[in-house]
Amino acid sequence: MKTVFNTASAALFASASALALLATPAFAAEDQAAPTDASLAPADSADGETIIVTGSRRREENVQDIPLAVSVVSAAALEKRGDYTLGQIQQQVPSLQVFSFNPRNTNINIRGLGSNVSLTNDGLENGVGFYIDNVYYGRVGLTQFDLVDLESIEVLRGPQGTLFGKNTTSGVINISSRKPSFAPEASFEASIGNYGYHQIRGSVSGAVVPDLLAVRVSGAISQNNGFTYNKTIGTRAQDYRNESVRAQALFTPSSDLQVRVIGDYSRQRQHNVLNLFVANHTTFADGVTIPNNFSARAARFPGYTLPSFDAFDRTGEADSHYQANMAGYGVSGQVDWDLGGAELTSITAYRWWDWDPANDADNTSLPVIVKAQQANRQRQFSQEIRLASKGANTLDYVLGAYYFWQTVRGYGATGYGEAAPTWFIPAVPAAVANAALNGYEVNSYSEPRTKTFALFGQTDWHVTPTLTLTTGLRFTHEEKKGVFEQWVAKAADISAFPDAAKAAILGIRANFNKIVPLYETGFKDDSLSGLASLSWKVAPDVLVYGTYARGNKSGGLNLTQLPASITDATVRPEKVDSFELGFKSQFWDRRATLNAAAFLTEISDYQTAITDVDPANPLVNRQYIANIPKVRSKGVEGDFNLALSERFQFNASASYTEATYVTYTNAPVAPEQHGIVNQDLSGQQLPGVPKFAYTLGADANAPLGDLGGREVSVYAHADWSYRTHFNTSSSNSLWADVPGYGLLNARIGFKTADGLWDASIWAKNLLDKDYYLSLSAATTGVVTGQVGEPRTIGATLRTKF
Repeated sequence: MKTVFNTASAALFASASALALLATPAFAAEDQAAPTDASLAPADSADGETIIVTGSRRREENVQDIPLAVSVVSAAALEKRGDYTLGQIQQQVPSLQVFSFNPRNTNINIRGLGSNVSLTNDGLENGVGFYIDNVYYGRVGLTQFDLVDLESIEVLRGPQGTLFGKNTTSGVINISSRKPSFAPEASFEASIGNYGYHQIRGSVSGAVVPDLLAVRVSGAISQNNGFTYNKTIGTRAQDYRNESVRAQALFTPSSDLQVRVIGDYSRQRQHNVLNLFVANHTTFADGVTIPNNFSARAARFPGYTLPSFDAFDRTGEADSHYQANMAGYGVSGQVDWDLGGAELTSITAYRWWDWDPANDADNTSLPVIVKAQQANRQRQFSQEIRLASKGANTLDYVLGAYYFWQTVRGYGATGYGEAAPTWFIPAVPAAVANAALNGYEVNSYSEPRTKTFALFGQTDWHVTPTLTLTTGLRFTHEEKKGVFEQWVAKAADISAFPDAAKAAILGIRANFNKIVPLYETGFKDDSLSGLASLSWKVAPDVLVYGTYARGNKSGGLNLTQLPASITDATVRPEKVDSFELGFKSQFWDRRATLNAAAFLTEISDYQTAITDVDPANPLVNRQYIANIPKVRSKGVEGDFNLALSERFQFNASASYTEATYVTYTNAPVAPEQHGIVNQDLSGQQLPGVPKFAYTLGADANAPLGDLGGREVSVYAHADWSYRTHFNTSSSNSLWADVPGYGLLNARIGFKTADGLWDASIWAKNLLDKDYYLSLSAATTGVVTGQVGEPRTIGATLRTKF
C-alpha cells in the first residue's frame, strides 16, 4: 500500500510540476480592480466594488470577467431579505425555479431545465448540481434544510462538467460558508413573528492555536406553528422546525498548506403535506360526465360533506397521519497546497440523508388510502482532486479527477382503509371488495447504486490582452445497478372464500398494487462532454462572449412497479447542446452594472413519463418513465444594478424562457381529456417553467448621528418578485395551471456602523397575496393544491462583534 501511495504521489506531483512550467507570464491585465472579499451580491456591487468569486471557475476572479451567466447572492443580500432557504432564494434569481412538494419530491431547474417537475424517482438524477463548500449533494432533499452562516451563493447557468466534480447539464448552485477566522468574532440573531415564528442563529470563531488552528461553530433553529388547519383532527399543519449545526476547523501548518475539516448536522420536522381542495369537476372538457368522479364517490358516504373547494381558507381534512421528517449529516475535509505556480486541492466527503415521510393520499376525512410513503436512507462518498494554475498567465488551467459513490435505499408502503372498497369499486359485491382492499397493504424495497469516475479539465488561453479562448473536456464513466421488490405486507384472510371469489380478490389486489418479485437492472456508460468559449474585452469594463457546451445527464433506473411488458428498466442518458451569447458591462464609474445573455439549449433523449398501448394487450395502456426525442429551452435574461449614491441602490433582474417539448407525441392524457390514449404535447411549455419572471429591489439608508460613540443609521429594503403562470402536471392539464403572482417583501431598521447591534421589523408577502405553489388534477375530476405562505410579519435583532 505504501508503494502504491508513493508512486501515485510522485506521478501527481510530477504532473503538477510539468503543468506549472506551461503557465508563462501573461499580458498585463489593464484596469483590473484589486481583489476583495466576495461580500456583495450583484445588487450590492453597483457602488464600484469588485465581486470576487472562486467557485465559478475554481480560481479568484472578478465576476464581471467570467464569460458565463452567473448570479452571486451575498450574505449581506440574504440578511436584508431574511432568506435562508433555497426556496426563498429563488425569488432573487428569476432563472432559478425550485418546486418542493416535499423535500424528496423537490425539483430544481435553471432556465427551465434540470429535472422534470412531474417526476420523482430515486433512480433518476437532477441536472442541476448543488454544492456546499465544494461538496456535491447527491439528493435534492438535502437542499431543503436551512442554510447556515453563508458567505455567498453562486448560481451558474448551463453545463458545468468541465470544472465541477459531478457532471451537471443545466447549471450549478454553489454555496460557500464562512471559513474559520483566527481573529475572534461572533454574530447572533433572533427573530420573532406571527404564526408562532421564531428563529435563532449564531456563529462564533477564533483561534485555538494562533496562526495554526482556528475553529468556527455555527447553528440555527427555526420554527413556525403552521399556515393551514386540519379540521378532521383539529391541529395545524404546514408547520416547520429546522435545527442545524455546523462545526469547522482550519489548520495552517505553513503558509502554503491549509486543511479545512467540516462536520454538519441538520434535522427537520414538518406536519406536511396537507393538500387542500381547489376545484371539483364532474365532466370532461367535452361535457361528458366523468365516470366514478369525486362527487359520485363522496355521495356513497352519507355522513361525508364535500369540502369548500376554497383552498385559501387554508383548511384541510386528512384523517391519516402525515409528516415530512428528515435528517442530514456529513463530514468533509479539504486540503489546499500552494505549489507556487499552481494549487493542488483535495476534497473528501461522506454524507448521510434519512427521509421519513407519511401521507394521506386521498386527502379526505375518509379512510381510503391511509398510507402512501417512500422512506429513503441515502449514503454517499466523494473524492475530488484538482490542480489549478495561479497568477496571471498566458495559459490558465484546471485539471481534476472525481469519484462518486451513492446508494439510496427506498422503503415504500401503500395501505388501504375501510372506505377504499366503496370509494374505488362500488359495483363489486361488498364481501369480495372488502376482502380485497380493506386493510390491504403492500411494501416495497428499492436500491439504486451509483459509481462515477471522471477526468475533467479546462484551459483559458489569453490570445491577446483582450481576447480569451476557453476550452474544456470531461470524460465520465458511470455504473448504475439497482434492485426492486414489492410484496404484500397485510391482507385479509381469504381462505374461506370459493375459488372464483379468491381469484377475483387476488385480481383486484393486483390491479391496485401487485406483487413484484425481486428484479435487478443496471448499465454502464462512458461519455464525453466539453466546452468552447470566446470572450472579448471590448473595453476595460465591457466583456462580450459566446459559448458552446456539450453535456450529458446520467441515465436512470426505473425502480418501481412496471407494466409486465416492459423488459428494460433502464432510461437512456440525456445529451445536451447549449449555446449562449452574452455581455457584461459596468459604467458611470462602475456605479451601474448591466449584464445580459441569450441562450438556446436542446436536450435529446429527455427523460419523462410516456403513455402508450401495451403491445401484449391492446386493451391496456401503459405509463412509465422513458425517453422522448427532444426538448428545447431558449430565451434571454438580464441583470441591472445601480447605485445612485452611497445612500440608495436599485437592482432588477429578469428572465424570459421558452422551454418546450420539441417532440412529445405520447404524453400522458390530461384528466379533462376524454376518449384518447395519449396526447401530443409537442410545442407546449415544460411543466414548472414560467415564461417570464423578474425581481426588483431597492435599498436606502440615512445617518441618524452618534449613540454612545457609535454611528447610527436607519435603513430600508424592499423587493418585488413576479412570475407568470406555469403548469405543475406531467400532462399539462388545464386544471393544474398555476396563475402568475407577485410578492412584495420589506424591511426597515436601525443599526450601528460597526454592526454591534441591528434591530429591524419586516414583512414577507406584504400584500397578503393568495397564490399556489402547485396544483394536482386527479382522474376523478378533483383538483388539490399547496398554497404559498400568507403575509408574515416580525422583528429581528442582530449583533456582531
